[in-house]
Amino acid sequence: MDDQRERITEYTRKCADSFLQETRMEEPGPRMTLDNLSMSYGDFRALEDIMLEIPRERITAIIGPSGCGKSSLLRCLNRMNDIIPGCRVTGEVRLDGENIYDPGYDVIRLRRTVGMVFQKPNPFPKTVYENVAYGPRLAGVKDKGELNGVVEESLKKAALWEEVKGKLLGPAMNLSGGQQQRLCIARVLAVEPEVILLDEPCSALDPVATQRVEDLLAELKERYTMVIVTHNMQQAARVSDFTAFVMIENQGEPGEVVEFGETNHIFTNPADERTERYITGRFG
Repeated sequence: MDDQRERITEYTRKCADSFLQETRMEEPGPRMTLDNLSMSYGDFRALEDIMLEIPRERITAIIGPSGCGKSSLLRCLNRMNDIIPGCRVTGEVRLDGENIYDPGYDVIRLRRTVGMVFQKPNPFPKTVYENVAYGPRLAGVKDKGELNGVVEESLKKAALWEEVKGKLLGPAMNLSGGQQQRLCIARVLAVEPEVILLDEPCSALDPVATQRVEDLLAELKERYTMVIVTHNMQQAARVSDFTAFVMIENQGEPGEVVEFGETNHIFTNPADERTERYITGRFG
């Protein structure tokens, strides 16, 4: 009887171990991985040996003092720095295992996969409808019914449809600042990206509009991987799942990632004293 019980216990243990192993094997890796990433503007080195993993379907915040390279780091994730004369990037940024800086990597495909929302709302001087339809048109969508569906679905995802469904043919510039920013998010969503980068998306908005954008981000993270640069410590604590603290040791030196981890841990029990000084306002 004891032998039978022991065999059953051993079998149960093996089943549990097998299940845990399969679960670990099924867990997806990070969406993006930065490996020894450095960036220079001419002779000025802006970033040095950045090592970072961007988790899937989560919001990662990048925080740090002005001039530490936060926005430069964000733009490295979809090669927006390519258009800046004299900019040079070394190291790797892997998206689902592929280095986006490999010479043969399709930059057009990258920009469709990794969308970007800028600091200030920048709607095109077109109608609300044409702002959202612009990307799909470039991608070859010509059918009016399909375009209508994309526009409506994208505006709904951006929590803007109910506010603008009667103004689709009106100028986008007539919308409020918060509506314009959500329109820009809808414009990004219309090309079906998988990663969304946001560079200080609420810095030009009032508290009410900021709250709406933050609520939107919380909804979108169920389907998208997002990286947000923000100066607002409270915002980083509210919206992000993970946080990277970037800083420069001395003026003129390159930015580096001092600490990265779950946002709750970073804000309540940081491992590095420099992180603690920054989030409590005692930096420097």
